[in-house]
Amino acid sequence: MPFASVCSTVCSAEVEYAVAGEGPGLMLVHGTGGNADSLFSGFVPHFGGDRTVIRPNFSGSGRTTDEGNALTMEMVVEQLAAVAREAVDGPVDLLGFSLGATVATAVAATHPELVRRLVLVGGWVHSAGARDQFYFSTLAKLFAGERDLFKRFVQLTAYSPAAVDGVGHEGLADYLRQDQWPPLGMGRQIDLCARVDNRALLADVIAPTLVIGLAEDQMVPVDGSRQLHAGIAGSQLIELPGQGHMDWVAAPAHIMELTRAFINGK
Repeated sequence: MPFASVCSTVCSAEVEYAVAGEGPGLMLVHGTGGNADSLFSGFVPHFGGDRTVIRPNFSGSGRTTDEGNALTMEMVVEQLAAVAREAVDGPVDLLGFSLGATVATAVAATHPELVRRLVLVGGWVHSAGARDQFYFSTLAKLFAGERDLFKRFVQLTAYSPAAVDGVGHEGLADYLRQDQWPPLGMGRQIDLCARVDNRALLADVIAPTLVIGLAEDQMVPVDGSRQLHAGIAGSQLIELPGQGHMDWVAAPAHIMELTRAFINGK
């Protein structure tokens, strides 16, 4: 995969990204602990026939390298902006999931020339509330401690009860045995999650915006999507019933179709 170089006052980095297809740009931004392949590989055949599909790995994921400092919103924003400029000629349609949705919001607010339409899935506005601070500090402590407990906590909060039951006893046991996840860089991303605050940026988002909320989300409660909708003028809100934070990843067709309809102006 190619790399985009970032040299700015906020960071220096080599940002890995995948690119496929031809046509107007569609950039897909992963969330905490995710990467370009694990979340969005299924989007490429769906959109690659008429879109240039761009999947960056921001710091903490994939082979992206930087100076190793604590992540800031500004750092990750500049990484995505550099990829958008290098990968295509012209603005991109930008979809962000979870932490990726918070970064996508900030990109749209601070680099409006780079974003044609914006799709925010399972996102939120700020982490200042007591519940979010408690959640992300717990996640950070578990990440720094026993890996097994961390993975159990993530499974129980990232998916709806029905989805966890659907994995089954053996599936859950296999999940705990797998060594590929979580990536080492996830700790930096969790730390950034606890410091998200885009309240001052929402009024600067001028791109047409679709907010997709996940009604049974225990990791990022759906109220975060409602706050995004309330703060971004003219945005649309769709709430998906029965969906936990990560449920859609196993069956992304509905979100892909909502995205296609929106970026095509329907």
